[in-house]
Amino acid sequence: MLKWIVQLFFILMGGTLGFLFVPELIQLINFGDIPTWLMSPYAGAVIGAGVLFVTTFWLADYIVNLMKLVEEAIVKAPVTDVLFGSMGLIIGLIVAYLIGIPLNVIQIPVLSTIVPIFVTIFLGYFGFQIGFKKRDELINLFTMTRNLGKKKEDEEAELKQGNQLKILDTSVIIDGRIADICKTGFLQGTLVIPEFVLEELQHIADSSDVLKRNRGRRGLDILNKIQKELPINVEIYEGDFEEIQEVDSKLVKLAKISSGMVVTNDFNLNKVCELQGVSVLNINDLANAVKPVVLPGEELNVQVIKDGKEHHQGVAYLDDGTMIVVEGGRDHIGKNLDVVVTSVLQTSAGRMIFAKPKLLEKAL
Repeated sequence: MLKWIVQLFFILMGGTLGFLFVPELIQLINFGDIPTWLMSPYAGAVIGAGVLFVTTFWLADYIVNLMKLVEEAIVKAPVTDVLFGSMGLIIGLIVAYLIGIPLNVIQIPVLSTIVPIFVTIFLGYFGFQIGFKKRDELINLFTMTRNLGKKKEDEEAELKQGNQLKILDTSVIIDGRIADICKTGFLQGTLVIPEFVLEELQHIADSSDVLKRNRGRRGLDILNKIQKELPINVEIYEGDFEEIQEVDSKLVKLAKISSGMVVTNDFNLNKVCELQGVSVLNINDLANAVKPVVLPGEELNVQVIKDGKEHHQGVAYLDDGTMIVVEGGRDHIGKNLDVVVTSVLQTSAGRMIFAKPKLLEKAL
C-alpha cells in the first residue's frame, strides 16, 4: 500500500513537471521535424508521468524503507519528545515564512529564491532541535503555570467560601453566642435571616410559657444587636417554601438553592445537613474546639455543686461549662476542692472530665 502511494506521488509529480517543462525542453533540443501533438502540454504530462513512473521501480523500495525507518524511530520516541520537537519545528517554519515575506518583495534572484529556502531549512531544523532539547524546561514551565493557575483557583474558592451566605436558624439565634462570634470577626460574609425563622422566633416570644417567651425575646434582642451594633452585613430572606412544613427542611432547601451555609447548634439539623450535602457551621462544635485542653494528671481547683449519678460522686463545672465528675466529691458539696484529673471523655454533647480529690491522691 505504501509503495503504491509513493508511485502515485511520482506519477503526479512527473505529470506536473512534464506539463510545464517537456514542451519547452523539446523545443530547446530541436530534434528536427517533431509532430505537433508531441508539443502539446498534455503529451508532455504523459511523458513526464511515464518517465518518473519507470524510475519508481528502482527508487520506490528505498523510499519505502526510509519511511519505515522514520516511522519506527517516531513510534519508539517518547510522546513528549515528538510533541515538543514538532512544536519547535512549526514555530521555526512560521518564523521562516515571516522572514521570507520581505525577501520575496526584493526583486533580486538570489535573495528571492535561494535565501528563503535556506532560511526555511535552517530555522525548521533549529526549531525542532530547540523544542526537542528544551522539552524538560518547557514541561516544568507548563507545570508551574498550571500550579499557579490552580493556586489562584483555590484562593478564589477560599474567598468564595468566606463570602458564602450564612443562614441562621432559630436555635443559634436564641443561643446568643452568634453575636459574640460576629463581634470577634471570625464569621465573615453575609448573615441571612429567613422570614420563616423570624415568624417562628416571634411565635416563641408570644408563647404563654414564661421560659419560652423569655428565650424568644432574647433571640429578637440578639438579632437587633447584630443588625445595629455589629459591623456585619445582615439580610432578611422574604421568600418561603409553602410546600414544606418543617422550618429545618426549609433551611436546608434555602441553603441548597443559594449555595449557603447553615449556622446552627441543633445536633439533628447538623446531621440532616451533612446527609444532604449542605455546608453547616455548628456553634457547639466551635465551643468544644476552643475549650481549654485538660490532660490526665493536671490539678484543678473546683467547687462541687451537686451530687453525681453514682454513689459518693460530686459534680463541678469549669468556667466554660465543662462538667467535672469528682469521685468522692459528695462530701464536699458547696466547697472548693483541689482535684487531680484522671481521664477526659469527649462525647457528642461535649467534653466530660473525671477527677478525684487531691487529698485522696496523696493518701494513696
